[in-house]
Amino acid sequence: MSAADGAPRTGTPPWPRIAHALAPAGVYLGVRAVGVAVLALMAGPRLVAELTSWDAAWLLAIAEHGYAGVPADMLDAFGRHTPETPLGFFPGYPALVAAVGLLTGGDLVVAGLLVAAAAGVAAAYALTAIGELVPGGSRRAGLLLTALFGATPMSVVLSMAYTEALFCALAAWALVGVLRERWLLAGLCAAGAGLVRPTASAVVGAVGLAALAAVLARRGGLRPWLGGALATTGLLGYLGWVAARTGAPDGWFRIQRTGWGWYLDGGAATLRYLGGVLTAGERLFDAVTVVGLVGSLVLLGLAIVQRVPWPLVVYGALVVLPVWATAGLMNAKLRLLVPAFVLLVPIATGLARRRAGTAVAVVAAAALASAWFGGYALTIWRYGI
Repeated sequence: MSAADGAPRTGTPPWPRIAHALAPAGVYLGVRAVGVAVLALMAGPRLVAELTSWDAAWLLAIAEHGYAGVPADMLDAFGRHTPETPLGFFPGYPALVAAVGLLTGGDLVVAGLLVAAAAGVAAAYALTAIGELVPGGSRRAGLLLTALFGATPMSVVLSMAYTEALFCALAAWALVGVLRERWLLAGLCAAGAGLVRPTASAVVGAVGLAALAAVLARRGGLRPWLGGALATTGLLGYLGWVAARTGAPDGWFRIQRTGWGWYLDGGAATLRYLGGVLTAGERLFDAVTVVGLVGSLVLLGLAIVQRVPWPLVVYGALVVLPVWATAGLMNAKLRLLVPAFVLLVPIATGLARRRAGTAVAVVAAAALASAWFGGYALTIWRYGI
């Protein structure tokens, strides 16, 4: 990398090179440290309890007991517990937490938070690379993309024992693989994402279509074939396993609908929710959720207009549109938009062309707003995230 790309020149003292190498991690951890610090002020001695609340409790229970051993007093959204209830949660994150737990003396809370932190750092390096690879991109744009990702409204989940940080790391590296046409990297990361969250359908779609385009253009030989096929294995493998366990081809989808109230309805429930908030809404969380939902469509349109590479647009669309098209807990939808990080690319590249002071001010404001809102979501808002 040349000095023009933002890297120190060869032969310079080691500290600039070390700072350059650590910058993505430093930016991400700095932004998230603000979020955790504000949450600590708001939560007090309940900080760890808040970081392991809601879905985190299920994920840690699966990591400790496996699917079959989840305590019977853990109930779904309708107050029920069946042998199939835990299958609604994908196995990738709990399995990794259980493995890291071997290094933490069996303390799965520490393991869960360590996995989230490390995955967030991994995502930071991928996002920095994406910011450099897009047309008009640069090292500064990549670091700004990383900072904005760490400061999205519900980025508090990136510091919780939740799946978002791990999923975003795998999804971002899959997209780096696509942009660099490193098909094995793209396929492996997409396969891993498929074991972490159902949102992996967006990664599989983006990687699969990009691999198909490479095949049609006769680029890469067999590698895009292999990468595209590999990308499907994690998601289809887990859904198939649940189908076999439940005896129903749509077993996982039934669990989501009957246990957690999530199902595709074409957006009818979301539109009703938006209408209710806009005409009679009084609660801050609802207002921010509406802004986030509408903003996601605006940013998707901006990404298209600014000609963000089409695999990134495909991924972003396949994250955003299902959020709009599903019925379920509306206040969880802000969290479901966290993986749509590619929609921040136009903002990051635009800020990169501004004065450094302007970019820093925007990031600082976003980080502080996100920090307070994350604390509010966990300590004041009591309807789930």
